[in-house]
Amino acid sequence: MGSQATLRPPGAPLSADPEVMGGRTVFAGTRVPVEVLFENLADGLTVDEIVESYPTLRKEDVLSVLAEASRRLSQRP
Repeated sequence: MGSQATLRPPGAPLSADPEVMGGRTVFAGTRVPVEVLFENLADGLTVDEIVESYPTLRKEDVLSVLAEASRRLSQRP
């Protein structure tokens, strides 16, 4: 059986499916909600520490989500 990494669509680090974690937004191919990333960062963990703590996460997906959050927050209404 393949690893979870093979189940993730390229270029889509997040997904939401009513059948996975009640529809919460998660990192694609995992059961790790995206808010876990921000909660861990707020607690002072580094990206490397978070990825180490959640082996189903890929560092490039975490960095992609952070870049998108930064882009959206920097846009003016």
